[in-house]
Amino acid sequence: MDCVVTGGNVKVLAKAIHSLSRIGDELYLEPQEDGLALRSVNSSRSAYACFLFSPLFFSRYTIPLGHAFRCKMAIKCVQAVFRSLSSLEKTVEKCHIELGGEKSRLTFTLHCKHGLLKTHNLSFQDSESLQAVFDKESCANMLRAQPRLLVDTVLHFPPSLDEVSVSVSGERVCFRNHVDDEAEQSKAMLTELCLSSDEFDHFAVGAQTSITFCLKELRGLLVFAESTGLPVSMYFDEPGSPVVLSVTDSVLEVNFVLATLSDDSNLCNHNNNTKRARSPPPPDDFMTDDIDSYLIAMETSELAGPSDALAPRSPSPNHTLTTPPSEEEEEDTEDTERPPNKKFRSLFFGSVCPSDSQLTNQTIKSQEVLASDSEDDTQASFTSCL
Repeated sequence: MDCVVTGGNVKVLAKAIHSLSRIGDELYLEPQEDGLALRSVNSSRSAYACFLFSPLFFSRYTIPLGHAFRCKMAIKCVQAVFRSLSSLEKTVEKCHIELGGEKSRLTFTLHCKHGLLKTHNLSFQDSESLQAVFDKESCANMLRAQPRLLVDTVLHFPPSLDEVSVSVSGERVCFRNHVDDEAEQSKAMLTELCLSSDEFDHFAVGAQTSITFCLKELRGLLVFAESTGLPVSMYFDEPGSPVVLSVTDSVLEVNFVLATLSDDSNLCNHNNNTKRARSPPPPDDFMTDDIDSYLIAMETSELAGPSDALAPRSPSPNHTLTTPPSEEEEEDTEDTERPPNKKFRSLFFGSVCPSDSQLTNQTIKSQEVLASDSEDDTQASFTSCL
């Protein structure tokens, strides 16, 4: 692999890496025929981002023929290469990215003014392609606005706010901070901003709905979009389905896919039905686990066969067995209804590199997945499945 980025595109590449650092801790790099793909996913697999730079973005772009090179590395190491964004455009003339001669290091060389060279040799790990399965064109609602409008909107929310709710109707869009049902309403501060449909470049609402997603990733995309001046498009459906934030240019395509908060009423009904049934807990099996769907982060190109799909998983070390409650405890449980836990419905991640025989014998089915609402919660209750 041999790529050269020149001029102002160096700053665009640096901004992209800094935006990806708001998503996850690892950077997935994959040179393709249609361009260089930079991807990242958070620890709970509820947020995914992909930057695809077309070959026209580079002054030189060559990839190995007959050999697919994919790697992942710590994103902080790559972020350190483009540490000072303010001075990049003034001091750096071009950035050269190449695979080392021994193919053990990925080299970033910054050609600065006055003949100064800054070389960074970064170690990496081989990985398979990471891809989120989504179809933004099938979403019922689509909004497109200039980044300045959205930046001014989110500025009214405090930096400590985790989630924001977006409600759409036929004539306007409302942004408001999300307040948990368990929070004390008398002490909660509510902030809501409504935007008219005339303020958007494109406004298409097929279904009136309200979705809730994390604000951190939205801020990261807006920083990039504002620096490039490209409009931001938002595709979404009902609560629980992923929301896709997209920025598109002739030489660049950006997609942020974020999990949204599930409908509390559906979760409450599901919990009530489970209590009335009082059925014994199902085995810890991929096909019979009593959750709506699953979290899958593919680190391999191997697809499980029919026999593998029914094979039981070994219990997670974090999985704790619960004893059935006594009769008195069951009566107390019926009297006091606990509110449902807040869950984000996440994405289905799958490998994009199945073999030809696997494609003929098997189809890939997208699933809706429950994931933790916090990317920092590494002790998530759901175990990632390969």
